[in-house]
Amino acid sequence: MTENLYKPMNRESDQAVEEVYRSDWGRILATLIRLFNDFELAEEAAQEAFAAAVDQWRTTGIPEAPRAWIIQTARHKVIDRLRRQARFSEAVQSIAASGLNQSVEEPDYDSAGIPDDRLQLIFTCCHPALGLEAQVALTLRTLGGLETDEIARAFLVSPTTMAQRLVRAQRKIRDAHIPYRVPGVNEMPERLDAVLTVIYLVFNEGYATTRGERLVRTDLCAEAIRLGRLVRTLMPQPPAEAAALLALMLLHDARRHARLDENGDLVTLEDQDRSRWDRAQIEEALPLVEESLRDGPGRYAIQAAIAALHCHAASAEDTDWPQILGLYDLLERLQPSPIVSLNRAVAVAMVHGSRPALALIDALAGDLDGYHLLHSARADLLRRIGSSEEAAKSYERALVLVTNDSERRFLERRLREVQPETA
Repeated sequence: MTENLYKPMNRESDQAVEEVYRSDWGRILATLIRLFNDFELAEEAAQEAFAAAVDQWRTTGIPEAPRAWIIQTARHKVIDRLRRQARFSEAVQSIAASGLNQSVEEPDYDSAGIPDDRLQLIFTCCHPALGLEAQVALTLRTLGGLETDEIARAFLVSPTTMAQRLVRAQRKIRDAHIPYRVPGVNEMPERLDAVLTVIYLVFNEGYATTRGERLVRTDLCAEAIRLGRLVRTLMPQPPAEAAALLALMLLHDARRHARLDENGDLVTLEDQDRSRWDRAQIEEALPLVEESLRDGPGRYAIQAAIAALHCHAASAEDTDWPQILGLYDLLERLQPSPIVSLNRAVAVAMVHGSRPALALIDALAGDLDGYHLLHSARADLLRRIGSSEEAAKSYERALVLVTNDSERRFLERRLREVQPETA
């Protein structure tokens, strides 16, 4: 009897630990970094605290404030570690004096500064002493709790390469004594581009999760939108790109409920039930798109305008693809990248047909051969022109590379459609 009662408790407590990790890792780590001003120490302490939670919550039950429990446990582990190391005696006294032995409460944020530990962490990581890519990668790792391979996908590099870059960035922050503090208003503009990039990549990981069963992580999407709103309140005159990014995220997120069917399988944009789109969210975003375009189109403004055209169309057939292609032409000149060129190729297919688009996609193969969406897009165009055998090869290549289960099922279904029936 005892064993039967204990197993459900284990499942319940383990699930609680997983939920806290998924939803609050960034907040917990940001709080610990603020306290210790040491990225590596804070991350190790957080990991140890979560490991302790797995064991203790099984026997003592789930605490009333799980996140506070994790932070408090991490604090004590740091104190214990420093006490065991004589050379850190001064650090122990300093940290102990900061109130680590007191009960944990939610921070009382100063409204004059950045009123959020996580956003403060973003601005800390996005220090101009680091390269832009290092700024973004480090923030995604610490704030979003994204794994190295998830970050590597965003930069189209191998996980090993990204791991090395993250280590170098953390050491540079430590060795250069870069402070964890709110930057002044005059310092924010030089960090803003990296901050917006971080928020957008957090949203992208939530919108199309790298791996696992779910296609969408609503917690990451909601967090990115929340941070996007907060950034706009920080500056006396919010830049147009901050409004554009918020609009872009709102427009994409508005389609969330239509992206999956009742079985959790992916539904492409052209096949989505547009009555399920969040019209209130779209109406909130559209004025932001107009606002962001007044000062000249930036990269987020152009993408937001493209998303707005999709949301304006009552059906897939009503989509203004010529205008979308014109916007991609502009975006490719403003922000040349293989991903932008791939998206533009899809628009070319909708305006000029599949064959010219295939030529564009084939030209990108050298840069994007390890990117499953290139092979998926190529397969779809081949399917449309009736080249089933070649389409099957591209679907098979995409299946080798895809890591999300929902996308995998979609590609497997498409592959079956183009494969000849066997006896």
